[in-house]
Amino acid sequence: MKKIRIPSFLHDVFGEKQSVASIFSILLFGGFLTAALCFLYPELTGSLPLWRSSLALFFMFDIFSGCVANFTSSTSNFYAARNTNRIVFISIHFHIILVALLLDTNICYSIWVWAYTIAGAFIVNALIGKQSQRFIAGLLLSIGLGWVPLLPNIQPYMLITCLLFMLKVLFSFAVDHYAKANNDTGANV
Repeated sequence: MKKIRIPSFLHDVFGEKQSVASIFSILLFGGFLTAALCFLYPELTGSLPLWRSSLALFFMFDIFSGCVANFTSSTSNFYAARNTNRIVFISIHFHIILVALLLDTNICYSIWVWAYTIAGAFIVNALIGKQSQRFIAGLLLSIGLGWVPLLPNIQPYMLITCLLFMLKVLFSFAVDHYAKANNDTGANV
C-alpha cells in the first residue's frame, strides 16, 4: 500500500507516513460512529447549545478515530521512538471528562473511567520493551471492559465512548504494537 508523507503538525495523529486507505478508514470510523450515535440518541445533543454539542461531538470523534489511528504502524512507531511524546499524550487525555461535562452526564463515571485508563496506560507504558506489555495491557483493558458496563444508568452513548476511550488510551496507544521502541520512526514499515 502506497504511503504518503504526513505534514509535521499531524504526526501526533497519523505518524510520519500513512497510507491513504488507513487515513480514510480512521476518519470514516470516527465519523460514522459519531453520526450513528447522534442519529440513534437524539437526546445526546438535543437540549444543548450548539457550541457544547459541537465540541462534545468533536471530542467523541477524536476518541473514536484515535482508537483506529493508534493501531497503525506509523502512529505506533512514531510514539515508540518518542517516549516523552507518549507520556505527554497520555497525560493530556482527559477528553472523556470533557465529553461528560459538555453533555451534562454523570461526571463521576467519566472520572473513574479516566483515572483507571490513565493509571493503566502509565503502567503499560512502563512495560515498553518487555514481553509482558501486551498481556498486561490486555488484562487491564479486559478488566475495564468488564466493569464499565456494570455502571448503573450509564447512557448507551457514554458507555460506548467510555469503552472506546479505554481502548484508545490504555491499549491502542500505550502499547508498542510493532516492537519499535527504539530510534526507528516507522518510515520503513
